[in-house]
Amino acid sequence: MQLLNPSQQEQNRRDEVIATILECIKSNQTIYLPDFDPSISRPSDQYALTSVGIEPNPYGGTIGEYRYQFEGEEDLLHLIIVRLDGEVVEPSESQAVVSFLYPGVPTAMMWYKAGTVSHHFYLGHDVLLEYLS
Repeated sequence: MQLLNPSQQEQNRRDEVIATILECIKSNQTIYLPDFDPSISRPSDQYALTSVGIEPNPYGGTIGEYRYQFEGEEDLLHLIIVRLDGEVVEPSESQAVVSFLYPGVPTAMMWYKAGTVSHHFYLGHDVLLEYLS
């Protein structure tokens, strides 16, 4: 698996995003994708969800050359990982991002939907609360 070298700013953003998500889960608030802003992003003609989260929002951030975006309802949290340049993301790259975002959460607790330019991970809210609270 590829190792990432996050900056202090990237670590701080991750901590802020995860704290916001944990608070939403505890208070039973839905974690929404950001509203689409056509002045900032344009949907891909070829792939779905590659520009989701490019708009500033409390549930996403970047690490190195990757962007991550969370959304969730009821009891399942969805994590989307893409490259900032829109190029192919290898499974090992997405796993490195997940390890950065979910330190200590067993990968066996996640459902993984691999893609070409986006990778998707699903995790139960209760698991997140257990491991990251």
